[in-house]
Amino acid sequence: MPESLQGSSRETERVKGLLPFGPAEVTGPSMVPTLHHGDRLLVHWGAGVRPGDVVVLRHPFQQDLLVVKRAAERREGGWWVLGDNAYAGGDSTDFGVVPEELVLGRVRFRYRPRRAGQRSPLALVRWVLSAARPVFPDRSASRRLRAR
Repeated sequence: MPESLQGSSRETERVKGLLPFGPAEVTGPSMVPTLHHGDRLLVHWGAGVRPGDVVVLRHPFQQDLLVVKRAAERREGGWWVLGDNAYAGGDSTDFGVVPEELVLGRVRFRYRPRRAGQRSPLALVRWVLSAARPVFPDRSASRRLRAR
């Protein structure tokens, strides 16, 4: 199952035209451990992509569905993208190369919302220290690709 993003594709297009950065919310397990279900993302729309970057793209077979994957390598015809969770599927091993025009932006930042049970001062401190993080490129993505 591909890691998808909540919100409609049309809504994203409208926001993308106004601002270079925009929010997205992750649903699904395909990018664990980097991203988790419910994580909020800050996406840099139209940003250049390099191997290892986490990107937002239109699913090649269902273009109204936005997904988040890691750009493993550029190939003839576009990008080979992989989920960080090899067991979840829903990446280029299922649908092949993603054309360049379907790659919409690069994920810059991840924010994990606070869980309802996090009320103690210690739980709040842990959340503050781990909730917001930049999403860095993983340069080992091409090594994972060769291992598959």
